[in-house]
Amino acid sequence: MHLPSFIARRYLFSKAHRNVINIISIVSAVAIGIGCMALIVILSVYNGFDKIVESSYNSYIPDYVIVPAKGKTISLSDEKIKSAFAELGTGCVFPVLEETVYVQYDVVQSIAKIKGVPPGYDTLSRLQDNIVDGDFELSFGDLPRAVVEENLAMTLMLRPQFFTPLEIYLPSRTDDISLMMPQSSLLSEEIRPAGIIRLSSAEDKGTIYIPDSLARGLMEYEEGECSKIEIFLLDGYKEKNAMRKALGGDYVLKDRYQQNETIYKMMRAEKFAIYMILLFVVIIISVNILASLSMLIIEKKEDIQTYQAMGMTASSVRKSFVLHGWLICMVGAVIGIAVGLVLCWVQHRFHLIPLPGNFVIDHYPVVVKFSDVLLTLLSVAVIGFIMAYIPARSISSK
Repeated sequence: MHLPSFIARRYLFSKAHRNVINIISIVSAVAIGIGCMALIVILSVYNGFDKIVESSYNSYIPDYVIVPAKGKTISLSDEKIKSAFAELGTGCVFPVLEETVYVQYDVVQSIAKIKGVPPGYDTLSRLQDNIVDGDFELSFGDLPRAVVEENLAMTLMLRPQFFTPLEIYLPSRTDDISLMMPQSSLLSEEIRPAGIIRLSSAEDKGTIYIPDSLARGLMEYEEGECSKIEIFLLDGYKEKNAMRKALGGDYVLKDRYQQNETIYKMMRAEKFAIYMILLFVVIIISVNILASLSMLIIEKKEDIQTYQAMGMTASSVRKSFVLHGWLICMVGAVIGIAVGLVLCWVQHRFHLIPLPGNFVIDHYPVVVKFSDVLLTLLSVAVIGFIMAYIPARSISSK
């Protein structure tokens, strides 16, 4: 039998009268339990919102994107591009043309980004699900059509039902700019909007989808040239090292995380900030353990002398009281985490707490991650040990 553990458990679960020290210990355990419960619930709710945000833009974002390391164009005839495609597995590849342009709709003007996409792009990338007005149709017979991002459409006061064409202007890549008539150096196209689309990614704000043939003419690109290559996987193939090796240093291969690196980092930073705030609250609560253990050591001074007279070393006595304080912390933590998990399950199953306002869901989302539970438990264990160790140092061999 491990004697320090036996003594610690006896002090923790003894049926002695409930004095001030016992009450403080119980309050400390309950308070730590409430803090752990809050950590689990809040982090799980935050995970739920993260999942909704990610799913809202991951539905149309490609699995991989190939962009040039230098310059603005990619040649589909490049042997490195062909080698990368050979390593791809089963997937659909879409050469895309992108450029910043100046647009005018009636008398309203703005800066936008055109995105020239090939036929069939909307079907695989699931853009149809994000249409809020009109349709995702980039052609009507032989006539090209445009699909405009929602924020840009609001800025231009554009609706698909109107007959006013959208005017797109882009400086020529080949002609010199005339100082006398600079407008003569602009290439322009008129196109009617067919739909308005809602895009969640910040990089897609102000995007106008147009046929790649029209974009190629505006941008003066040759056939087989593009700005980037978007890849949508069909067989769950996730190994990217082979493709990256095939591309060499001339091209950059980006997965979904790298395409939205800023958003992912922001969400992680926000979650870390919330975790640190709640953990700081738990640290403040844990000071009660330090106080109660200090009082317990004073109260059990005669017991300590008896233990030492019986042959226990000062180190073993210290371990007993450290373990006692740590057990108070861990009992509260385990109960609090268990209650938090139950509350998360109830919310996930029955949607008891509604979410106010007009959101994509009508209740607070909950996603429990094992890493959050483990991190909470380990953090509280470390804090509890430190708070128990500080007063136990006062026990000497005298």
